[in-house]
Amino acid sequence: MDRDARPAAPQTTTGYNLHVDYEATPAARLDARPRRQREDDDDEENPKRAPVEDQTDDDHDKPEDKPPTPRWKKILYWVLGLAVLAGVITAGVLYWLHSRNYASTDDAYIDAYISQISPQVGGRVTQLAVEDYQAVTAGQLLIELDPRDYQVKLDQARAQQAQAVAQVEQAKAGLAQQRAAVDQAEANVRVAQADLGQARADLARYRAINPQAVSRQTVDTAGSTSKSAQARVDANQQAVAAAQANVLSQQAQIEAARANLKAADVAVANAELQLSYTHIVAPRDGTIAKRTVNLGDYTSPGQSLLAVVGRDRWVTANFKETQLSGMAVGQTVTIGVDACPDHGLEGTVTSFQPGSGQVFSSLPAENATGNFVKVVQRVPVKITIQHEYAVRCQLSPGMSVVPSVKVR
Repeated sequence: MDRDARPAAPQTTTGYNLHVDYEATPAARLDARPRRQREDDDDEENPKRAPVEDQTDDDHDKPEDKPPTPRWKKILYWVLGLAVLAGVITAGVLYWLHSRNYASTDDAYIDAYISQISPQVGGRVTQLAVEDYQAVTAGQLLIELDPRDYQVKLDQARAQQAQAVAQVEQAKAGLAQQRAAVDQAEANVRVAQADLGQARADLARYRAINPQAVSRQTVDTAGSTSKSAQARVDANQQAVAAAQANVLSQQAQIEAARANLKAADVAVANAELQLSYTHIVAPRDGTIAKRTVNLGDYTSPGQSLLAVVGRDRWVTANFKETQLSGMAVGQTVTIGVDACPDHGLEGTVTSFQPGSGQVFSSLPAENATGNFVKVVQRVPVKITIQHEYAVRCQLSPGMSVVPSVKVR
């Protein structure tokens, strides 16, 4: 075995497939290292040296140097900012000074008189004289019901009225007859009284003369005649009393007949009224709305047929109770209408409801029981719209408005 022979290079386990030539010079052996190992060794020897690739990346990432902002621009920016801030503050102060003089709410709406038309008698609709949203005047015919049933009742009532009139006349005739009977009875009394006077005179004359000159029979006959005349007087007086009683009875019959006549008159008036209810007319000037009836429908009393919306318009504004301190009747109101944003309206405070809304609700608050939580109440305020402004916009009940009342 040759001594100069070198042993085989051992296999490394670093992952690099290296072949080291031991006869090469030290510089050659260094150059034979892998590139990565060489770069690591160079970094250890010269830590200040930056890799070429990193330097290239830093050159690309480094921003360009910008010239400094001139001083006059900085001053301009500050001046503009302060001016904008001063303008915002000034506008806020002016708005507060303006708004504190007004009380406004968006809980407001257009209001009007709305008459619900319902029949007072039942019947079938034979004529429908109006259309939807038609303008009508007070007294104008709206609906006509079948009048025949009510006409028959009226004729029957008039017949009963005529019968009652005849009964009154008959009672009056009976009263005249009874009064004549009273007169006759009184005349009979006077005749009987005359006979009684004659009989008594004869009896007294017979008794005054000598008994020898007049027979006893004649005296007895005169006495009997006097008693008979007295009885006839008494009987005729009783007849007078009976005749007078009949007069009173006949007068009572007249009063009863007159009462029946009055009842008959009332029945006729009621029948005429019921007949008039078949003609349904407009109660006020306005416009037809919410019509639910058609020709031929059978209606019942109280059934809603249509509505007549009056021509007058006003605003009902529900202001908070904290807004009423400076509000009074007669103050000017500026009204904004959502449906007519280009037409401003003006009005006047007319009246205040004597109570908040919850007082007149169907279920008023019971603050005496349970826990109490204070809630700001709202009070309805009526605002009349000036006519010359109201014609500018088509105002209908229920429209939303925003009134502003100048309270200072």
